[in-house]
Amino acid sequence: MNLLAILLGIVLLVVAATIAAIHLGFRAPRLREQGSPAGLGLAFDSVWIPTARDKRLFAWWLPAGDAAPTLLMLHGWGGNAEVMLPLAAPLRRAGFNLLLLDARNHGRSDADGHSSLPRFAEDVDAALDWLKRRDGARAPVALLGHSVGAGAVLLAASRRDDIAAVIAIAAFAHPEWTMRRYLDRRWLPRALRWVILRYVEWVIGHRYADIAPMNRVCHLRCPVLLVHGTRDSTVPVSDALAIQENCPTHRPELLLIEGAGHDSVEEIERHADKLIRFLDKATR
Repeated sequence: MNLLAILLGIVLLVVAATIAAIHLGFRAPRLREQGSPAGLGLAFDSVWIPTARDKRLFAWWLPAGDAAPTLLMLHGWGGNAEVMLPLAAPLRRAGFNLLLLDARNHGRSDADGHSSLPRFAEDVDAALDWLKRRDGARAPVALLGHSVGAGAVLLAASRRDDIAAVIAIAAFAHPEWTMRRYLDRRWLPRALRWVILRYVEWVIGHRYADIAPMNRVCHLRCPVLLVHGTRDSTVPVSDALAIQENCPTHRPELLLIEGAGHDSVEEIERHADKLIRFLDKATR
């Protein structure tokens, strides 16, 4: 074996190892639900919803009544429907039908390759189709998402005209900004960071700018409420401000939660009355 073949083999091994490391590093951890809405005294049904690529999504359906508005709730990266229960309780008591969804590769939903913001949005669309088949699109439907789920509900709503309102909790402004913050903490060479950014963009099949919440919000036709913790170290408050300020023709409302971090659903629950007022105005 000559030297050129040896060098080529080493390069291929390095490339293969790098690709494997990227997929491993960005794989969403799967946490299955341990409790249920029953633990909060809420009646519910466990349902299965078909989504893209012949996969199924697990969800909890918490009915309030046929004429009541419906709120679809979606967790963030590595979360599940149970993570959203602290918010679900006051929203259900306020008279909303709730659908708490597990995205693919999360909770009890089917596995399906990689997870990404566009795939989260595909699952939102599938859940909305399920709601239409179930309810005949009689009552208004609103969306609420956290983190990647927030980006997904903004993306899904930006492509539809049947959404009454969107609440985006701890939404990042731009996927590439979030990726760069993550990669910068790994002390990787600049050239390798660039390669990783472009490779991930290729894998998800979308340009970052095309799916960025700060850009998609300009396409929405419904009211939008951004909710962000002032101590969010994963997605800084500056991202919420960037989303709000990027589109003067459709400027979202902004609710800052003092002292809340990125995953502080319980802190946000203390301000559920503000979320309910926003939803009531848009859906009733």
